[in-house]
Amino acid sequence: MNTWPGLFLGHGSPMNAIRDSPFASAWEELGRALGKPRAVLCLSAHWLTRGTFLTGNARPRTIHDFGGFPPALYEVHYPAPGDPALAEKTAALLGLGSVAVTDEWGLDHGAWSVLRRLYPAADVPVVQMSLDVGLSAAGHWALAERLAPLREDDVLVLASGNVVHNLGDISIEAEASVPPWARDFDEAVAQALRGRDKEALIAWESLTPQARRAHPTPDHFWPLLYTAALRRPGDALTFPVDGFQHGTIAMRAARAG
Repeated sequence: MNTWPGLFLGHGSPMNAIRDSPFASAWEELGRALGKPRAVLCLSAHWLTRGTFLTGNARPRTIHDFGGFPPALYEVHYPAPGDPALAEKTAALLGLGSVAVTDEWGLDHGAWSVLRRLYPAADVPVVQMSLDVGLSAAGHWALAERLAPLREDDVLVLASGNVVHNLGDISIEAEASVPPWARDFDEAVAQALRGRDKEALIAWESLTPQARRAHPTPDHFWPLLYTAALRRPGDALTFPVDGFQHGTIAMRAARAG
């Protein structure tokens, strides 16, 4: 079995799934460099629940959880198989019962928009894991640590969110200038990741004076905590992707290991 890194990707606009961009190209290159795991466990900022749940579908459906985009985006389907056995194993690692494994969700765009670039053949099984809105940042970190054995089980733990995510201040221009508060937060997060500063990442609201402007809600930041928590003492930390999209969406990726 291979030991896999923890990986966080900033997914940005759903259009990255079908439109050429430096970010889409970087994800494709990353997929080739990584190779194929036995399976992927994906945490997306777009599945928010009370409690933690996992998809147990043998064939998870493609969820188009957005509006106002071109018809071509709604025609995209990512037909990767599921992995019910991995869902059950993950539930056990997290101290959850089989009730946590559900077929009421599938793969939302936070998952499939990046996966179809990493693994375009859709031939790697995928289980998606929800984010419990009742947990604090520290609670998400503690939950993430329980996933560590999956790295030794040929499973890629892929977290999908954005280091900066403010749709209220977004620009319609994909390559709009980045406001200082957004760049400052992105750089502060990168510094905390490099320095293994768990306390700073958990207390992310205090990282910069306008941290809450970088994340009016925490859902797109929480996935990053899972990758940071899975980093082991000997793991290198790299940023295979960086930059911004639409001014206030940070596209930084982080790889631990």
